Formats: sequence, structure tokens, C-alpha cells
Amino acid sequence: MTSLPYVHGYSPRESVRLGDQAQTLADLLHQDERYPAGARVLEAGCGTGAQTVILARNNPAAHFVSVDVSRDSLEHARTAVEREGLTNVRFEEADVFRLPFPDAAFDAVFVCFVLEHLAEPLRALAELKRILRPGGTITAIEGDHGSAYFHPNSEFARRAIQCLVNLQKRDGGDSLIGRRLYPLLDRAGFSEIKVSPRVVYADPSRPEMVDGFTQNTFTAMVEGVEEKALRAGMTDPNSWRQGIADLHQTAGPEGVFNYTFFKARAVKLGTNK
Repeated sequence: MTSLPYVHGYSPRESVRLGDQAQTLADLLHQDERYPAGARVLEAGCGTGAQTVILARNNPAAHFVSVDVSRDSLEHARTAVEREGLTNVRFEEADVFRLPFPDAAFDAVFVCFVLEHLAEPLRALAELKRILRPGGTITAIEGDHGSAYFHPNSEFARRAIQCLVNLQKRDGGDSLIGRRLYPLLDRAGFSEIKVSPRVVYADPSRPEMVDGFTQNTFTAMVEGVEEKALRAGMTDPNSWRQGIADLHQTAGPEGVFNYTFFKARAVKLGTNK
């Protein structure tokens, strides 16, 4: 959904990670995302369809148009939707900065884990506002890697996470964007902005979250940038290995992991401007 490099890459492993993430967080992020029958909803930056499947399944009477700039990702998304037997999604190749739709074409917009990868998120929000009808809603969901804290605490683990933050910043993105959703939507001219923190907490009493989030979502995400971090000179091999080992310890018998996502909902009021 952007010309910026996708910091996590497009490997099969990343596709699996995205699927694990979506399923693990489905209730946390989507349980209150409901659209009325006949609603026309744009999903901007659908990627491989991990969120698309959940949206379409939860809202069978709504009509989704899911767009992305990656043709390969769209093929994966189309396959995922067909595998689930869902028929309320249409896919299009499109850039979030230049959407091929007329003004006020949609009743709602959904954008999840996309703004963090854009050098100009405010410009993207302006374009999404353009295609939204007056009175329509936008939902934006983003993480914030600065919100991660864990036990056992580890400076090496924090340095490994910071490598991911720095790599994304170097490429023009912002992995701390969750905390910025309110001011971004406000500057974009949206009204009735409501932001709610969605906290992931994992300890041994919640094995599904330890496996699904601590291990297969967050730690896997950090592990995925090893080559880039080493090549950029942001760390050394020994420090990196220790940091990843310590992150895995947070999924151990005495481990605890906490992370906050931010979900914002806002309304476009007035005329189509």
C-alpha cells in the first residue's frame, strides 16, 4: 500500500506470521467492528487478506472492496477469501494515495497496520476521507512497539526491538504510530474521534496468547529483521542472538508479555471535502 519498503518482507514466513497475528487478535481488535447490511466498506491495504477474512466473515451482509498495491499480496488475499467461501469481497490493485474511486463512494473505511508503513500517513488519511461519504466512518488500528514491556526484563531484548523501530524509521515509517492516531485523524479533519487501547497480556495462564502473540506474532516479527539489522550495523551478532533468546524467555514458565494496540474510530462530517 506504499512505495516504501515493507520492513518485514514478503516471505512465506511473514505471510504465516500475519495470519497467526490476525487470528490471535481477532476478538481483541474486531469484536466491535460491525457494519450494517448493504454497507459499502473500503479496506485499505489488505495485504495477504489476514484481516479481510475476519471482516468479511463477521459482516456477511456488508460489501467490501479490499485494495493493495502488491499484486502478489492480492492473489494471496483472494485465495484466502475463496478458501473461506466468502463472497462479499472484491479485490482491486490500488495505491492508498491515488484511489480509483469517486468522492463519497464508501460508507466506511477500514485500515489496519498500514499507516505505520507510510511516509505520509496524513496524506493517505486525506485520500481516504475523500472517498468516504459525509457521515461515514473510518476505523484505524495500529500497534506501538514502544508499548511493549515484559518479564524477565532484558536490555538485549529491548535493543533488538529498537532495531526494528529504527529500521522502520529509516525507511520512512513509524512503528510507534499507535500513540499518534488521535492527532493524525484530528489533523485530517475527522470528527467524533474515539481511540481505545487494546491491551495484549500473555502469561502461562494464557497459553494461547503466549503462543499466538508472544512467540508467533511479536518475537517472530523482531526475528524477521535480523539480516537487515546486522547489515545496517545496528547491532552485532552476539547481541542480537542474546536479545532474541531473551525475548523467547518471556514466553517461558515465568514469562510475561504486555503490548498495546490502538483502535480509533472517527466520522467524516459535513460536505465532501
